[in-house]
Amino acid sequence: MSNPAGIARVAIVTGAAGGIGEAITRRLGEEGVAVLGVGRTESALAALKDRLGDTMAFDYCVADLRDEAAPAGMVAQALSAFGRLDVVVNNAGSFNFGPVDQTTDDMLDEVLDISLRAPFRLCREALGAMGEGGAFVFIGSTWGLYGTPGGGAYSTVKAGQIGLMQTMAAEYGPRGIRSNYVAPTVVRTGMTAAFWDEPFFRRTNHELTPLKRDCTADDIAEMVAFLCSERAGFVNGQTIAVDGGISTTRYLAPEALGR
Repeated sequence: MSNPAGIARVAIVTGAAGGIGEAITRRLGEEGVAVLGVGRTESALAALKDRLGDTMAFDYCVADLRDEAAPAGMVAQALSAFGRLDVVVNNAGSFNFGPVDQTTDDMLDEVLDISLRAPFRLCREALGAMGEGGAFVFIGSTWGLYGTPGGGAYSTVKAGQIGLMQTMAAEYGPRGIRSNYVAPTVVRTGMTAAFWDEPFFRRTNHELTPLKRDCTADDIAEMVAFLCSERAGFVNGQTIAVDGGISTTRYLAPEALGR
C-alpha cells in the first residue's frame, strides 16, 4: 500500500463522472480528501482525471456496480492507491421510473441492483477497511421522502436507502463510523436535461419550491463535504434534504396559482 504525502482522508465516490459525482469529487478534493472515482465508462473517468489535473489526488476504477467482484475491487484499489479508506459516497443510481403498473421486472431489477443492492454490498465490503472517523453518505432523493406519482421503483429504492443508512448508523456508530443520507431535489444534469423544460416537470418541481433558483450539483457537493468532515462529527443517522423547501412546505408559486 502507498500513502501519498499530505493525504489525511480517502473516499470512494461512485458515479464520479456524472454531474453530481464530479461536483462531489471536486469539493472533497478541496477538503484535502483523495478520491477513487468509480464508473462504468473508462473514457468518462479518464476525461475527469484530465480535467482535475494536479488539483487533487484522484484515481479511478472502472466497474459495473452490479458485478459480484466490484466491491472488493474498489476497496482494494483505494487501499492500494492511497493506503486507507475513510469515506464512501454512494452516488451512482438508476433514474428508471414510472407508475407501478407500468414497471416491468427488468426495470425493477435494474433499479434495485444499481441503487440498493450495490450500495449495500459496497458498504459491507468497505466496513472491513474503515475505522473510527469513517463516514458513509447516500445520495438519495426527495422522491424517497414523499409519495410521487410515477415514482415506482425509483422512489421505492430511495426510501430503502434511508432504512439501510439508519441501520448502519445504529450498528456502526459505536465504532465511530457515521452514516447519513442526502436527499436532493431535481438537479439539472445529463440525466435530467431531456425533460427539464417540460411543463409537467416544471409544475411538479419548480413551481412547488419556495427558493427561486435551481438546485445545483455544487449545492449537493457542499452538503456531502460537510457530512464527510469532522464539522459533522456528531451528525449520524440523518436524512438531510437539499431541496429549497419543497419537501416540508405547501408552497405554490404565483404562476401555479394563476396569478
